[in-house]
Amino acid sequence: MSASERSKSPKAREATSVDALSPPTGAAEPALPGSRRSAPLGDSAVREATSVGALSSWPYPRWIAHRGAGKLAPENTLAAMRLGANHSYRMFECDVKLSADGVPFLLHDSTLERTTSGSGIGGDLPWKDLSQLDAGSWHSRTYAGEALASLENIARFCQRNGYHLNIEIKPTPGTEAPTGTAVANAAARLWQHATAPPLLSSFRPESLQAAQAAQPQLPRGLLLDSLWTGWLETALSLGCAAVVCNHALWDKSSVLQAKSAGFRCLAYTVNDEWAAERLWLLGLDGIITDRIDLFAPDA
Repeated sequence: MSASERSKSPKAREATSVDALSPPTGAAEPALPGSRRSAPLGDSAVREATSVGALSSWPYPRWIAHRGAGKLAPENTLAAMRLGANHSYRMFECDVKLSADGVPFLLHDSTLERTTSGSGIGGDLPWKDLSQLDAGSWHSRTYAGEALASLENIARFCQRNGYHLNIEIKPTPGTEAPTGTAVANAAARLWQHATAPPLLSSFRPESLQAAQAAQPQLPRGLLLDSLWTGWLETALSLGCAAVVCNHALWDKSSVLQAKSAGFRCLAYTVNDEWAAERLWLLGLDGIITDRIDLFAPDA
């Protein structure tokens, strides 16, 4: 998800696209691949989630730290989540894709150049090579040598400390369905004894459909950067528990539509107090923010 565009006017702020892969405004409902389902998990707490991805109760905090700690630490790293936790955040958002050998790891971009010492497409390299990259020096000398994080390491950190996670399925283009399947399977395995499952979200309906087929009991959220034609029907067909919108898209009408259909409403990426106040008044269930230094999580 994109960082805040604070230089824009309030009406225009963050109304632009944050993910080039998401359907454009006015686009028809994306076609979904054929559905298949696997058996639910065995004895685990995630069985509290229903087979369509809805939760019997909403276990997640209202405030969610974007990519771990916003811009205060190298995004999508264990160091970022530790910093977010030091600011009293109890839930983190992160981007997960697959290495060439199928290991789920944290990286926002398809390419490595912006946030690591590597180059090229991250998904083209095996985890052995990815794990040797420096994912901290681009941010500051303080974090020099910080490694890329695997989903397994993040799962261990969160569960040992009682934190929650929103996993954005961020596939390398062309791997939408395989990434959705692999991330869902990994999440089900890694959180099988957790008190609450991670929330899986994606801009790509294909990834969510694959996650739904692989592990239907895990809660899902459809990410939106525009209210394209068929968004509500798509969220319903995917058995989503939540709709996660660019914060500028939420108003009384869209919130009413989503809540009437049974969805929880979350917003990204909220970095200004006026925006947060507006969203809470609309009745939103969660806010994703970079500004862990500005907003003190209260729930």
